[in-house]
Amino acid sequence: MLRFAYFVFLAVAITGLSACAQSPDCFQEDVFCAALVTDSQGIQDHGINQDTWAGLEEAKANQLADQIEYIESVDARDYEKNIAYFAEQGFDMIVTTHPTLRDETLHAADLFPDSVFVGMSQPQAESRPNLIPITFAEDQMGFAAGALAAQISQTGAVGAICETSGMDAMWRYCEGFRAGAAYINPEIKILVFYRDNGDSEKLFIDEAWGFATANTAIRRGADVIFAAGGVTGQGALRAASEANVYAIGAERDQAADLAGSGSSVVTSILGRASFEVQEVMRLLRGGNVREARSGQIGVAQFNGKFHESLQIDLNVLILKLWNSEIKTDVPLEKP
Repeated sequence: MLRFAYFVFLAVAITGLSACAQSPDCFQEDVFCAALVTDSQGIQDHGINQDTWAGLEEAKANQLADQIEYIESVDARDYEKNIAYFAEQGFDMIVTTHPTLRDETLHAADLFPDSVFVGMSQPQAESRPNLIPITFAEDQMGFAAGALAAQISQTGAVGAICETSGMDAMWRYCEGFRAGAAYINPEIKILVFYRDNGDSEKLFIDEAWGFATANTAIRRGADVIFAAGGVTGQGALRAASEANVYAIGAERDQAADLAGSGSSVVTSILGRASFEVQEVMRLLRGGNVREARSGQIGVAQFNGKFHESLQIDLNVLILKLWNSEIKTDVPLEKP
């Protein structure tokens, strides 16, 4: 009876286990199985979940993996058991996404030493031989956004809206933006706003603050708005679109996610999760050393109003950041 109840509970808690009627035996040495456990945003998030799954699908199509599956987590309380589900099935590589799964991924690496765990956007203070954290440099993403903003600005003023600077990742986004805009135009006016005095219960979900603050930046002359910080940042992007002011997103393909309410989003600066998950799989299958990785960044599809050369120039800039030919000079932690 208890066993039946467990499976009923699992079926309710897991909304998105990819279908596979007869899965291969993942415990066999010649069968490589890879899985994804998402956060509660689901597989169609226009961001890291969707891009990571696309990478796993490409890996299977290219015969890097024999079996791939995913689980969409309903709630944070599901994370641990969703990860364990794949580990107990003998999956070789289990990918988890977003910092919210960091602790559960580290714990799973201790519990299941025969599986390799890949944590997307999960910086780890501790290391494990079967844990590969992949991080994407927020300062470089912000720098690329700032450089783009300076190139397309007509007023000579640009704005950045970020969640609290008390979170190092958010601080790196906006300070990277400041550095990137100044790199292109040292004389440009740069307006940077952090939600430092807001309600802690509205962390990442303070859309009203993002909307109002973007309008403040626009009234002060900014004709390009960059925003980062979940729904808080999306509020700023919506304000820019309503004011017919260009906007640049982060964290996900904001133009796709916001649809009509993000009509002025030029592009979004993202981590290349699809590329990274395949690269890690190649390394694992080749028997190479498992270690933390600094992932490559890229851009979402550009707004069709802009010439293709602008995207080419931005990709060249991103490559120079990746090769350290250009440095943001933004430290990892806020001073």
